[in-house]
Amino acid sequence: MHLKVLTFNIHQGRGVDRKLNLQRISNIIKTTNADIIGLNEVDRYFSERSNFMDQALYLANELNMEYVYGPAVTIETLGTKNHRQFGNALLSRFPIVKSHNHPFDFLPRVMENRALLEAKVNVGQQEVTAFVTHLSLAPFLHKKQSTFILNEIVKCEGPAFVMGDWNMSPQSRTWRKVTQSLTDVWTEHNRGNQRGYTFPSTRPFRRLDYIFVTKEMKAIESKVITLDKKASDHLPLMATLKLV
Repeated sequence: MHLKVLTFNIHQGRGVDRKLNLQRISNIIKTTNADIIGLNEVDRYFSERSNFMDQALYLANELNMEYVYGPAVTIETLGTKNHRQFGNALLSRFPIVKSHNHPFDFLPRVMENRALLEAKVNVGQQEVTAFVTHLSLAPFLHKKQSTFILNEIVKCEGPAFVMGDWNMSPQSRTWRKVTQSLTDVWTEHNRGNQRGYTFPSTRPFRRLDYIFVTKEMKAIESKVITLDKKASDHLPLMATLKLV
């Protein structure tokens, strides 16, 4: 069975033209026909910058998908249950059986908090574990976060993959560590001039967004989606995976 997965840092739906437009994000995802989508920088009642919207809910409704949300930042708001949140989300055509959010609290309140969102998804007759994450720019935290992610993936039984904005370069020390146990879907299929650059979206020259898979999954295609380069400061990355 083939599975299309997409990772996309949506920058709260605010494009490089500074316009807040979640519909552009929805249109891109819809056109790719992806089955499971990992989103970074998703606001939930956060502030005026995103009109206090629950962005994950909006996109799930637009795309007719199930979803789970994993906050990296939560600011309690007095007098309301709708706390201000910022983090990751996962959308799925397939049933989401359960989910768990893993906050990275190595240096709370010192640096911007990050998190790892984990979801169990029923794909046909098989359960697949999907992770969505967004790692820190700080080297010390980046190292600890990547180690935490690898330790969580090791616990998985059956096929698993992790996707998101890793804020790292291919062939970096962390990338080499990750690819000792996981496969980078881009390097599996693209050579030569196909660099997989996703940032900045209008004139990309850095590969920051990745999809890594365990040995129970095989990547048969991967590509950067360039349908609308103004919708976010990142371009989405998509892969077609096969359960083996």
